[in-house]
Amino acid sequence: MNDFQETADRVAIEALRSEFTDAVMMRDRARLAALFTPDGVLRMPDVPAELVGREEIRTGGERLQSQWDFFVQNSHPGTIRIDGDTATGRTYVQEIARLLDGRSGQNFAIYHDAYRRTTEGWRFAERVYEVRYVDTTPLAGSAPGRNAPGHGSGEAGDAEPAPATGEAADAPATAADDFSAPASAERLDRTIAALRANGFTAELLDTAAAARARIKDLIPEGASVFTGASETLRLSGIAEDIEADDRYQAVRPRVLKMDRATESDAIRRLTAVPDVFVASVTAVTETGSLVIASGSGSQLPASAGGAAQAVWVVGAQKVVPDLSTALRRVEEHALPLETARAQEVYGQPSAVTRLLVLQAEPKPGRGTVLLLREAIGF
Repeated sequence: MNDFQETADRVAIEALRSEFTDAVMMRDRARLAALFTPDGVLRMPDVPAELVGREEIRTGGERLQSQWDFFVQNSHPGTIRIDGDTATGRTYVQEIARLLDGRSGQNFAIYHDAYRRTTEGWRFAERVYEVRYVDTTPLAGSAPGRNAPGHGSGEAGDAEPAPATGEAADAPATAADDFSAPASAERLDRTIAALRANGFTAELLDTAAAARARIKDLIPEGASVFTGASETLRLSGIAEDIEADDRYQAVRPRVLKMDRATESDAIRRLTAVPDVFVASVTAVTETGSLVIASGSGSQLPASAGGAAQAVWVVGAQKVVPDLSTALRRVEEHALPLETARAQEVYGQPSAVTRLLVLQAEPKPGRGTVLLLREAIGF
């Protein structure tokens, strides 16, 4: 190898390592995964976690990141040893983070790297994350607003820019905020991008009427369709459309006619594994997660994976910055409204006995989110 080629390779590998940190900080998991070879491996013995292949690196990153309130990573150049179309090296990193449960600290670590030259350029064949020092002394600082958390775990964390000043409509939710206010166009776009990066099919529609029309395109004729109990579906007319249309095998009307004492097993099977499940969610995060609260849990199996296809219709007011805010929305906003409705209809209050968080959709094409620009439902 001549000196020019070796210099060019070193520059390209340094750029690759810098690109990794930038993708981490900018929440760009798709770009992060693309920095690895198709069979690349990200190993984190101290986490512990091992992600093999681009898809696992992309989806696994989100799962690992969900526990963090904010995360900052600084990387520093280390060694590079080139041997033809392969190379090895080390990168030194310093990180600070706070978990959603309030714990915080900083650490120093090393990435032990193996690189490979590909048709796409130099890529990571392997990154092994080794922690050398941990300090769990509580951090005195904080992220400048909940709209700019950095979720990460040292290996595939992320952070996003704080909102522009003067944009009141784009301000993050606080305890005093109205969870019924629609999110701004910028936040909706950010949420759509994050959902798609997490494997969901995500569409941004103007109105509930547009979602009502779109649903008809998404449900195959003759499919068994379970409609979850949802004010969004009721108010939009989607529930009525599905349950009254003889093109579908509507599950809910059938279940309501069954004896819950003698046919409970049959009811359970019908609602758990329909061809299509249509419902809403309690919150959707700007990091691309869906949060579903339930009193009985009867709708959760279909959402989690029992249904061959799932469609969630989500009003713009349900967009929140992160999982911690999503849980506040459940307790402070959705539960009181549902309790008032249940008290009027059934004569008893509602309760949240189960929570489901969908952080990614591993099966392409299964889960579709129709996110609206208008507010509807709880």
